[in-house]
Amino acid sequence: MRKWMNDRFKKRKKPSENLTEQTGKVGQAIDASKPAPLVPSYTDAPPAAAARHEARAEHNSAASPLAAEAAAHGGKLEVETQSESPNSPSLDSPITKPPQQKAPKGVVVLTIGLPGSGKSTWYKRRGVVPLSSDLLRTILFDNITEQRYQGLVFSTLRSLLRARLIAKMPWNYVDATNLSAHERRQWIKMARGFGYEVQAVFFDVPLEVCLERNRNRERQVSEEVMRQMASKLKPPTFAEGFHKIVVVRVKKKEGE
Repeated sequence: MRKWMNDRFKKRKKPSENLTEQTGKVGQAIDASKPAPLVPSYTDAPPAAAARHEARAEHNSAASPLAAEAAAHGGKLEVETQSESPNSPSLDSPITKPPQQKAPKGVVVLTIGLPGSGKSTWYKRRGVVPLSSDLLRTILFDNITEQRYQGLVFSTLRSLLRARLIAKMPWNYVDATNLSAHERRQWIKMARGFGYEVQAVFFDVPLEVCLERNRNRERQVSEEVMRQMASKLKPPTFAEGFHKIVVVRVKKKEGE
């Protein structure tokens, strides 16, 4: 009896197992009587797709380095034109909040540029009262030109921004020159630490234009200091942590 049962089990064929997860039937027997499924081949890309790929490559190669960096970091780049005279009406729409995948608590906007580049005028056109180092000098020392306590001025300015972020204010503007990445780092770190998005408005205005405007201002900065500041000015980059960069340039005169 035992021999008969062993012979019977030997005659049975153990079915092979389907070990792939693509079918969702891991471990089920494969029916050998059914032909193997057809597998399509994608060795050649469709002509339309190839054309789109080629056009995209040409577009990317022609883009500016800042635009390429924006694409690499998932940021947004805009270029805005201001009139030759800073008191003329704005030629472009104001900075707008971009769509977010994960909505931040709010936005912190840093202006970057030399004295006379149009930062304060940019705010006035939009009806914005920013956190300003000049305003703090007036409040603290009754003198907007006081330069002896820069550390105190900017530590107080950062404390004011921190208070606004704790209060969950949605839009926050900082009006300062913010010339280098080192000067901008603490603002960016604070904002992102509170879950805020950081945007930059970079005033790409020639030094000679800033010097001319400075001569016509009631409170002037010496030309030597202006040139020293210009040598320290570095454009913002998305690698610093900005989500959006707006570049403001002067409208060229006719014939230029």
